[in-house]
Amino acid sequence: MWTLRAASTCCGLKGGLFVGAFLLTSHLLLASAQSVCSPVDYHFEYTECDNTNSRWRVAIPNIPGSCIGFPEPTQGKECSFSCGSGEFLNIPTETCIKCTPGTYSLGSGVRFDEWDVLPTGFLAASSSQSVNLQSDVNSCNQSLWTPKDQYIESNRDDCSASLIYRVNLKTEGTIAFEYQYTDSNMFFEFFVQNDQCQMTDFKGNVKYMPISETGKWVSHEVKLPKGSNVLYWRTTGMVMHKDNEDPKPVRMRSIHITGISYTSKCFPCKAGTFSQDEGASSCQLCPKNTYAAKGSYMCSFCEHDYYSDPGSSECKPKEPCTADDYIFTHSPCDEEGQTQLQYSWVEPMVCREDLEGAVSLPQPGKKQQCAPCNPGHFSSDGSKCLPCPQGTFSNGTTECSQCPAGTEPVLGLEYKWWSSLPQGIKSSCFNVDNTNCDVMKGWLMAQDHIVTGTGASDNDYLILSLSVPGYSYQIKNDSKSIEVARVTFTFELDCVSQCELFFMVDTNRKATRVKNSWQGKQDKQVYTYIVPENFTTTFTWAFQRSSNPKAGREFVTDVAKIYAINVTNALNSVSSHCRPCAQGGGSGDADCVPCPAGFYITEDSSRACVECPDNTVVADRHALGRDSCEPCGPAARSNPSHSACYSDCTFTYETESGVLEFNYSGLNGTTSKVTGPSFTAKGTMYNLVYNISLCGNEGAMKAQCVDNVTSAQLSQKDQSQRTQMEAFVCRSTIITSEARGIGATVSSQILNLADRFLGARTQNTLDGINVPLELFPPSDYPSIPDIIHYYRSSDTTNSCPDGRVTTFRLRCSPESTQIDDIVVPSKCPEGTCDGCTFHFLWTTPKVCPLCREVDYKQVTESCQGGIERTHYEWKAPGRCTGGVSLPPEKRNVCMDLSLWLKVGIGGSILVAVALVFLTCLFWKKNKKLEYKYSSLLMNGSAKDGGELPAVDSCAIMEGEEEDVIFANKKNKSFFGKLMNKKKDPEEVEFQSVQLQLKS
Repeated sequence: MWTLRAASTCCGLKGGLFVGAFLLTSHLLLASAQSVCSPVDYHFEYTECDNTNSRWRVAIPNIPGSCIGFPEPTQGKECSFSCGSGEFLNIPTETCIKCTPGTYSLGSGVRFDEWDVLPTGFLAASSSQSVNLQSDVNSCNQSLWTPKDQYIESNRDDCSASLIYRVNLKTEGTIAFEYQYTDSNMFFEFFVQNDQCQMTDFKGNVKYMPISETGKWVSHEVKLPKGSNVLYWRTTGMVMHKDNEDPKPVRMRSIHITGISYTSKCFPCKAGTFSQDEGASSCQLCPKNTYAAKGSYMCSFCEHDYYSDPGSSECKPKEPCTADDYIFTHSPCDEEGQTQLQYSWVEPMVCREDLEGAVSLPQPGKKQQCAPCNPGHFSSDGSKCLPCPQGTFSNGTTECSQCPAGTEPVLGLEYKWWSSLPQGIKSSCFNVDNTNCDVMKGWLMAQDHIVTGTGASDNDYLILSLSVPGYSYQIKNDSKSIEVARVTFTFELDCVSQCELFFMVDTNRKATRVKNSWQGKQDKQVYTYIVPENFTTTFTWAFQRSSNPKAGREFVTDVAKIYAINVTNALNSVSSHCRPCAQGGGSGDADCVPCPAGFYITEDSSRACVECPDNTVVADRHALGRDSCEPCGPAARSNPSHSACYSDCTFTYETESGVLEFNYSGLNGTTSKVTGPSFTAKGTMYNLVYNISLCGNEGAMKAQCVDNVTSAQLSQKDQSQRTQMEAFVCRSTIITSEARGIGATVSSQILNLADRFLGARTQNTLDGINVPLELFPPSDYPSIPDIIHYYRSSDTTNSCPDGRVTTFRLRCSPESTQIDDIVVPSKCPEGTCDGCTFHFLWTTPKVCPLCREVDYKQVTESCQGGIERTHYEWKAPGRCTGGVSLPPEKRNVCMDLSLWLKVGIGGSILVAVALVFLTCLFWKKNKKLEYKYSSLLMNGSAKDGGELPAVDSCAIMEGEEEDVIFANKKNKSFFGKLMNKKKDPEEVEFQSVQLQLKS
């Protein structure tokens, strides 16, 4: 104890050792009665390395205080020293010794490949990605990496599960591990941190692991720097909806680390393995029908009545044979063209025929006629089918024949009869331990179909693969619409368990991707896959009865059947029929040339290539007849190559008031719609991003979605193989770095929502697609109709067997200030309520109708300054856009009516005044004339001798004379003065009239 404490405290300093020696001497004097230690009473260990890269070897008592007299500490091997593989360091002698048989050593490394329990030093942890503070903090407690005997398995939910291991390397080293990672809905990360929790940047540090092929193990190796390294394996599932299937877990089975200082012992071989020679660096699997216990140097054979699988630790007794223990095959066709059903035991045979209740192997069936050859093949001797020569065809029952004049053979691979495995198709089997199953346990021939065999266990992958070297030409070839071939197969799943069939594609030997999968019982159905690129392609069908790692042979009756496989346009393939072709330039009638894209072959004898009419599309360059040009939908145009229909951002609508024309070419670019944050069942926040290319661009699909998880897995030179999608509308799932804790924002789960434009109309239905009116609120401008764009997607899934459907309702909104005001239905916040049909409302002034002449009015102003102005105004401002413009203002010379009106009014007043004056004048004159007339009348009467009558009374007495005085008035009126202006000056204003009294 004292020696260890002194040495370890000072990390090799001599002063500490002297203090320890002094204390030890004192202790020995006090305990002189104790015995002296022998080598069996202690063992040696090294201290930690100091800053000089050195360490000390010290003795450690096995039982503290049991003896005295420990060896003195000595200078040990330098810290970077290590033994080679197959050796261990004997610390007492400080020499390297080879491992004995039954054990192994990696020298300066360590390997973990036994997963019955979590190995020492590993830590399994989990965390929730929830951003909801009120979420259950314990919801992810059980989401951990779990040992499964042969491997360790990750979680299957949307929690984050981490597997952590810390290692201190004395030199630069490596870590290599094998894994299975088949589901892109599960994020799988591997990264390294130092003891300061900082990310380690070193060559090969690819954070996101590449996806592996179904049923295969992939090895990944990374270099590690010297010093402390904390290794993290982290998985996070993406479960977006409650009805979604749980993602498939990640599995690891072997972890190998190099660069550690040394190993002081050899490790025993695990059960089921052995090492026969000294100095082994690994152990080998025991073959079938043998077994080995832990630490064995050889495998023992099972007894006659027992059996074992490869790598077994014990033998199992053979049970009585049942009908599930044998398989059937058809014998090769004989010279008479007949075959018979034959039976054989599954190898290795794990049952006994001699036990009570055991079944015996059935006798061969009766001979029957062999199935015909597959199309494009012929039988030369009735027993073997051979491919027809180039330029000939056969339906499989006839001899190969030349195509008639004016026709050419249609190349392809068509398999519908399964007497033997066709050329180019392989059958194999993989299981969890990566050992090949026997060929007979893969897929078996059954005349009119091919069926899965029994396999060694229910968790085996039964593989059927078809390789195609390439394709003869591109069926569709245009900038964004490419189809080089189609793969169609008919299949059926007859299962009582959750069996699964995978369909995978490997393009140009880069990576195998799962294109579709089916679980459980499936009725007979047809599936079609469009090949987009002209590369060497391998199509793979993989069937697994159960994913349980400890599955036996409980569901051997669950089978997958494939009835037919058809690959069109395959290079160097055969032909089952001929088709008309266009006349070539050669002298013979058989010379054929393919028509250019967008052309069809006439049905007359000229066999000329004629371009399809405008706004029609043709699917194949070998289309025959005018009827093969299919018209585009309403308001749709065809692209230059007549391969696809698209919207040119224009629309016409007839109303009672005239024709409304729309031109929304301002929407011909790409835009995005990001939905509000959504949350998984465990609280992880995510957003859905829709990238949209609505119209224009001559039908080129400009919207792009990228899976940057798979892109991060590729090196720079392999970026062409990254997962990228181009469509009219596509969707990706975004998880921000804040929601994930570590790492950048992730874009994954990309979906193709629209790659075919069906048409645009104002009605709510088209091609079986219905847009319910109640999805969106009514328009504020009912006189302007909504324009609805209809799209379909060619991608099919189990939940969407007819593909996905997308509609855009374009609505005029003069008040809108942005062109990308896109909303989703309130009751479907993710844009879809069923996952197959997507609806959007796009409100923007860009889709208001074009302005017409009837949309404005004329306004004429009054004449001002001799100028009359005429301008034009919109009847309903903002209700239209573009189209005709308002005419310019007009100016006309005019007479100012207001001035003449004033003059007229002034003149009228003067005339009225003059009339009043004349009236008064005439009245005055009339009075004077009346007076004069009276005077003349009176004077005339006097001259005639007449007398005036006497006055009755005049207040004058008789005999008196009346004096009459006429006075001139000094203040004459204006009218009076005016009347007197023209009088004779000598004229007396008044006259004296002598009045006579009438006697």
